[in-house]
This record gives sequence, structure tokens and C-alpha cells, in this order.
Amino acid sequence: FATFLPSSAMPKHWIPLESNPDVLNKYMKALGADDSVGFHDVFGLDEELLAFVPQPVHAVLLLFPISDKTEAHRKEEAARIAEAGQSISDNLFYMKQTVGNACGTIGLIHAVLNNTEKIHLDGFFKNFLEQSKGKSAAERAVLLEESDEIEKAHEVASQEGQTRPPNEDESVNLHFIAFVEKDGSLYELDGRKEGPVNHGKTTSETLLKDTAKVVRDFMERAQSLEFSIVTLGPKQ
Repeated sequence: FATFLPSSAMPKHWIPLESNPDVLNKYMKALGADDSVGFHDVFGLDEELLAFVPQPVHAVLLLFPISDKTEAHRKEEAARIAEAGQSISDNLFYMKQTVGNACGTIGLIHAVLNNTEKIHLDGFFKNFLEQSKGKSAAERAVLLEESDEIEKAHEVASQEGQTRPPNEDESVNLHFIAFVEKDGSLYELDGRKEGPVNHGKTTSETLLKDTAKVVRDFMERAQSLEFSIVTLGPKQ
């Protein structure tokens, strides 16, 4: 399978996004999503805290720190999937990441374009979905890399938020991924992995709870509190 390319080794770099619902909502709208949906903070993985999250949850974005343990697990997981295989829905939208620090944008694309039946799309999202039809995950990455429109929109979004944005060449070890439900399965969508990861059965009603179980494993491996979780759901 393909060699994993760390963000620092990617030839093109953007400025990282902040995991902030206000930033993501403004960015998502600028890219062509309608006003019916929005991002919401998740303040903890306990059931009582998950109950405060607006339902239904359409997707989950996780920002987590990359460490030696997470890298070791990624390699073990890739080897296991290569040997045993996994089922992937034909209806799942997935793309690779070839631009450094673009993981927030790719997570957003994964969240939105796997919920086209729930979100009315226009602008960049609509055009990118059309251009992506019939293309491989790697070809979709090239489309993104060559798009001036998304690069400019990402740059605007990267300047928003409550913290000083790092420089585009600054080393950042935090990484965005998305979790979605598609045809009864929970998928982890990480543009720097070999492909989607099927984490087993789920439903639109249990997506958040089932994702929380996977996230707990991430937290245990990373042994860090540098985690941020937001959900995509109905606008409040």
C-alpha cells in the first residue's frame, strides 16, 4: 500500500484551521452549504454531556495530537486491513490529503459531502462534488490542491478564531479527521491514511455515541488532553 506522507513532507502548505464552531460555520457557508446545519462543541464523552449535543448528528470532526503511539497504531491498522480487508460503501465520499495543514478543510469536505441528502449545496461544495464523480481519492486530492478558490477560502478561515494562527511552515502535530455514518456503518475518514476505516455498525441515531467509543481509544493512545470534538447537526 501507499507510503504515509506526514504533513510536514507535503510540498504545499496552508495555515491550520482552529477547531471552533463559529469558524467552521462561517467557512462551511462560504463554501456553499445552506443555513439548516451548523457545528457544535462536544464538551466531554460522558453520556450526560453527549446528551446536550443537538441531534441528529450528521458527522463528527475530531482534532487530535499525532504521537509515536498514534503512528504505530496507524501502521498496525493499515497492515491489518491490508491482510483482512474491510467493506466500504460505494456511496461513501473519500479523498486523500496532499496539502500540508489542509486536514481541517478535508474533514469539513468529508463531513458535508457524505450528507448531501440532508444539506443543500451550492458554490464550491456543489462544483467539487460534480468534478469528483468517477475520480479516485488521489485524483480528488489533486483537484483540491489545484483549486485557487478553496485555497483562498481556507486562508480566510485560518485567520478567524480565538488563537493566533501559526505560520504555514510551522510544525503542527494536531490533525483533523471526520466520522460519518453511511449505509449502516461508522467510517473514519482521514486523508492521510490508506483509505476509509470501517469501525462497524452504527445508525444516524447512535453515530455520536459510537464515535465516542472510537475517540476514547484515540485519547488513550495519545495520552494527551489536546483533543477537540465538534459535531455537524441542525443549526441552533
